[in-house]
Amino acid sequence: MTPDLWALPETVRFAGRAWRVRSDFRDVLALLRWLDGSADPALTESERWYVALALFYQDFGCIPTENYREACEQMATFIQAGRPDAGPFAPRLMDWQQDAALIAAGVARAAGQDLRALPHLHWWSFLGWFDSIADGPFATVVALRDKLRRGKKLEPWERDYYRAHRSEVDLHRPASPEVDAEKQRLLALLNDKERG
Repeated sequence: MTPDLWALPETVRFAGRAWRVRSDFRDVLALLRWLDGSADPALTESERWYVALALFYQDFGCIPTENYREACEQMATFIQAGRPDAGPFAPRLMDWQQDAALIAAGVARAAGQDLRALPHLHWWSFLGWFDSIADGPFATVVALRDKLRRGKKLEPWERDYYRAHRSEVDLHRPASPEVDAEKQRLLALLNDKERG
């Protein structure tokens, strides 16, 4: 079913009924962390989707397990705001968590207000303002990432910007479970030394 792109839906339909969803942009950004594995890299893909479903659907406990696939499809359609999927091989040029400060500034500029202060903002409205980020630091960072990914030559000002903001421009990979476990082990050792 094609969503009404002029509405701001609070439900999605499958299994013969409407299911209430959490539509605030903060809720969707939180579940995206689970889907991309950054919330808990140790989870399998199916476990990540299960957690995302539980976060997305207000009545998740009532969804029959045989409808999980359709629930996933409807959640994905909602997250994409009814737009076609870019596919699994689309280049990754941004990260919702790493770029949060840049995105918040760009969206606030496009909207004319800080959206984080609003008690509720529908995900689709947020995406509309997100898509309106035409210039500024976030647009610069994404453009540099794209040029670097494609091996294009950087302009002198871009090279200077990249040198000064390399940690913002380079996309970080989520820690693997092994790296995270090692980090936890080292922190435990430090804590033991501080106590002892």
